[in-house]
Amino acid sequence: MATTPILDGLKVVEISAFVAAPLGGATLASLGAEVIRIDPPGGGIDAKRWPLHNDQSIYWSGLNAGKKSLTIDMRSEAGQELATSLIAEAGIVLTNLRVHGWNEYERLRARRSDLIMAVLTGNPDGSPAVDYTVNAAIGFPFVTGPAGHEGPVNHVLPAWDGLAGYMLATGLLAAELHRVRTGEGQLINLSLTDVALSIAGNLGFIGEAALRPDEPRQRIGNDLFGTYSSDFRTSDGRYVIAVALTGRQWTSLIEATGIAEGVRALEATRGVDLRDEGVRYELRREIGDLVGPWIAAHTLDEVREAFDRHEVLWGPYQTFVQLVANDPRCSPANPMFAEVDQPGLGRYARAGAPLAFSNSPRVPPRPSPAIGADTQDVLRSWLRLPDAEIARLVAERVI
Repeated sequence: MATTPILDGLKVVEISAFVAAPLGGATLASLGAEVIRIDPPGGGIDAKRWPLHNDQSIYWSGLNAGKKSLTIDMRSEAGQELATSLIAEAGIVLTNLRVHGWNEYERLRARRSDLIMAVLTGNPDGSPAVDYTVNAAIGFPFVTGPAGHEGPVNHVLPAWDGLAGYMLATGLLAAELHRVRTGEGQLINLSLTDVALSIAGNLGFIGEAALRPDEPRQRIGNDLFGTYSSDFRTSDGRYVIAVALTGRQWTSLIEATGIAEGVRALEATRGVDLRDEGVRYELRREIGDLVGPWIAAHTLDEVREAFDRHEVLWGPYQTFVQLVANDPRCSPANPMFAEVDQPGLGRYARAGAPLAFSNSPRVPPRPSPAIGADTQDVLRSWLRLPDAEIARLVAERVI
């Protein structure tokens, strides 16, 4: 196995804020790339975003693990020149902030002809949007929430930000592969709205609305559209989810809960075959009336034993606190995690890259930098600036 991480040697400059672009940079850093994030002095607009601990942003820390942090006043000509030189040295730049004047692609490309630049916008026309406004427009808030609820229900997971972050990393690596093959750089444009529309199309939501406009998707609470899945409560007050996508999973659920006789009676009464997942969806309430009492009569541990023994597809509902305290998948028992001392926050388990390669080592989870902590070191190593020049930039408050 190779001894260097899979993206060792790749350099990236990130000028960003909030979720998607920082996640794109963090994804590359977690695979071994050298990623420097440039913020204004004192930190960017997301430097103090909640949640806070010891007046430090846990949020910022989570999205910038393994990067190097530079603070440069990019409003000044001297700061713009420094940032341009760093971008030219790296050959790759990622941003979701305003592109205007000095940081336009053609102007940066004048310093390095094979430059790769990824720009994330809210809408494809460049107008602003964030995950929550995009999600509102796509339609998901009207199929989220309990049946019968009126009005939209927002979700708390910024899904389009997350997917866009991974898409940005994918796009930059695709462009780097193209550059290796041809010597050509390029500008990559991506919008949150296009990410959301792409996923909605891939999952059939757009096709369903176009082909069946008189049968719009309805809210179904915690059930799973088109198949069988529901939530139940155990005798000790815990919630679990049970899923039966396939015939084998359906049989496992029947065996674990001992409801075979009830299933046969239901099939005979309705004249159906519950091995068909569409039928299971249509009769999900009746199935729940069979499964629910069994789960309600058993503790979580008893449900776990029976479901695991019968290979049921299931899982417990957990709070984040319960996840961290009790689930070995969210601990160093999982090779993705390691205990990390984060200055200002403390020691806790942090995740590295979820990808594992057979011939390249994992990059251990690393702490996030203090804002601006690497400014002088990077200027020395990347741009080979002498100490006197760095001292002048400090005195002039450019860095």
